[in-house]
Parts: sequence; structure tokens; C-alpha cells
Amino acid sequence: MTMALGLLLVACGKQDGAPQGGPGGPGGAPPVTVAPPLIKQIVDWDDYIGRFEARQSVEVRPRVSGYVSRIAFRDGSFARSGELLYEIDPRPFAAALAQARADTAKARASADLARTNFERSQKLLDLKAISKEEYDTSKSTAAQARASVDSALATERSRALDLGYTRVTAPIAGRLSDRRVDVGAYVTAGTTVLTTVVTLDPIYFTFTGSEAVYLKYQRANRAGTRPSSRVAPNPVDIRLADETGFRWRGHMDFVDNVIENGSGTIRGRAVVRNPDGFLTPGMFGHMRLLGSGAYDGMLIPEDAIVTDQTRKVALVVGPDNKVAQRVVELGPIVDGLRVVRSGLKASDHVIIAGVQRGRPGMAVKVTMGKIVPPAPGTGPQLPEIIAPPATSATTASAR
Repeated sequence: MTMALGLLLVACGKQDGAPQGGPGGPGGAPPVTVAPPLIKQIVDWDDYIGRFEARQSVEVRPRVSGYVSRIAFRDGSFARSGELLYEIDPRPFAAALAQARADTAKARASADLARTNFERSQKLLDLKAISKEEYDTSKSTAAQARASVDSALATERSRALDLGYTRVTAPIAGRLSDRRVDVGAYVTAGTTVLTTVVTLDPIYFTFTGSEAVYLKYQRANRAGTRPSSRVAPNPVDIRLADETGFRWRGHMDFVDNVIENGSGTIRGRAVVRNPDGFLTPGMFGHMRLLGSGAYDGMLIPEDAIVTDQTRKVALVVGPDNKVAQRVVELGPIVDGLRVVRSGLKASDHVIIAGVQRGRPGMAVKVTMGKIVPPAPGTGPQLPEIIAPPATSATTASAR
């Protein structure tokens, strides 16, 4: 009995006195890998939601009234500028033109007779065979006959135009909608919509931005770090609703002149090449627009960032090999790494491996590493338009 109690006390003593070590081994500090933030020249990009719009959109209407005798296009097809779309029965207009030509011939005959009489009256006046009043009458008659010829010619040209307008052609090159009338329908000049046509290449992308963003762009333009989109074709990248990457490239070409009172937003527009007609007016897209000048940004791996309730935190190791936390403000992902706008210094040693083993105030075993972009070349590239001197990122540490 006494021997069993002694063995139990010895076992308990060994259990109570066992050292409490971490993952690094009994009584050792946990190992972590640290590295300073990667410094890379980057630019900021601002995100917008917008939709594509046709650069030109025209409702095709007839210029003369009449009955449709022919439809020369297929619904939804592509038309070249000047290509025949509709034909209105030309026979009434051809008859009107023939009548106008006959009236022109009649007016010319009358004008020839009036001119001959006037020339004769000039000779008779010189011989004093007619009075001055008869001479003036002959002169006036000749002038009126010439005016009648001009009027007949104008009418003839008008009738010729009407006959030409019976052939309704595409005013611009682009994609046609469907037919709005059928053969035999009566159409009214300037009123009846026959179809619509929209251009596809290039195509517009329209969006709205907040007043705060507009002010940011204005101040950057004044500081010379980012030119205004009113004067410079700032680049844009666009992805469609079913795309994960920004594959469509374009540039800004318009910023409106007023901020809307109700919404507090201003309208902008970009131009995008669309050579194969894939992009269609009305499509939605997600656009990123150059938002800053070039500056040296700090990048760290996404795995090095810890969420502390509503804050984002990075763990750093000080000279005493103890862990401390830094509250960071994050930016976009560039080349697979997260941009840190503020909260870190370029000299900080950020834990990039073993983050789960580090706790603020804990001593750790440090191994130096290096941050390497996992996906180089996948982020937005520095556009050539950025010519002003580079600015520096905010590097003040959080306190």
C-alpha cells in the first residue's frame, strides 16, 4: 500500500513539472518566417459598374410617303452604309418626275419665245418703231420666262429627289434591328419607324462616378500626378458579367460638365474596340479606371493578413523576436499580392508563414524569407500615359 502511494506521487510530480513547449519543441519558441514588404511601383484603379452603348444609333424613317413594295434586308443582319433596306412604290414618283420634266421643257420653250421677242423689240426700239412701254413689257416677259424655267428646274430636282427617296438605305454601317413594317404597308414621311441601326465598333461604355471620386481626380490633375480624363485618354479595363478577368481594353474620351443634383454623381464614358461585334449595346460590365499616378506601394501575401473582428491586422516581429500586430488599410490585389496602403513600414518584418502560431507579445523563432509574387503580370500594368514623377505611399505605422 505504501509503495503504490509513492509511485503515484512520483508520477504526479513528473506530470505537474513537465515543461509547456510550443510547436517548436518542449520549452522552445514557435518558428515563423518573416520578410519585409515587397516594394513595387503600382497605380490605383477605381471600380465602376456601367453598360455598353452604341456610338451611333439611328431610327430609319422614310423621307416620302407611300406603300412599301420591297424589303431588302434580313432581320438582325449587318448593313453597310448606303445599303438598300426598303423600297417604296416608285411609280407615282416617277410619273411626277416625268410631269416636272415636261413642265421644264414647256417653260424653256416659253422662255425662248420671250427672249426672241425681247431681242426683236430692242431693234424696233432703236428704229423708234415701238414705244418704250412696249419695250419694257417685252423685257419683263422675258425675265418672267427665265424665272419660270428656274422654278420648273427646281421642281424637277425635287421630284427626282422624291423618286430617289423611294429607296430607303442604311444611313450608317452597323447592326440592324428587325423590320417594323411589311410589304404593302403605307408609311408616312418622317413619322413611320422602319427599323433601327446601331454601330458596334468602336462601342461606348458609360458609367457614373461619385462627387468624392471626381474631386480626387481633379486634385490629382492639379498636382500633376494623374491627368484628367477630359484631356487625356486614361486607360480602362472591363470584364463582362460571366468573366473573371479584365480582357477588354479601352480609354476615356468624355466626362460630363455637371454633377447631377439628385444623385450627386457625374457621367463618364470610355471607348472600347469591338472589331468582331461581340459587345452589344445594353450589356453590363465591371470597369476599372486608372485612379492615381505611379507610386511605390507595399505588397504582402494575402495569407499574412489576419481578421480581428472588423479590423485587418498584420503580425510583425520586432528586434526582440516578439510578435506585435499592426492594423493595416488594404488596397487591391496586384500580381497575387495584397497592397497595403497604410499601417506598415518598409522595414517591418512581416510574418508570412506560421501566422497561426504567432500571438502579440509572444517570443518566436525567426527565419528570414522573401516575398515572391505568386502570379506576376496578372495585375493592371503601369500605363504609358503616366508621365509625372512618382509619389510615395503612406508608410506610417499604426499606433
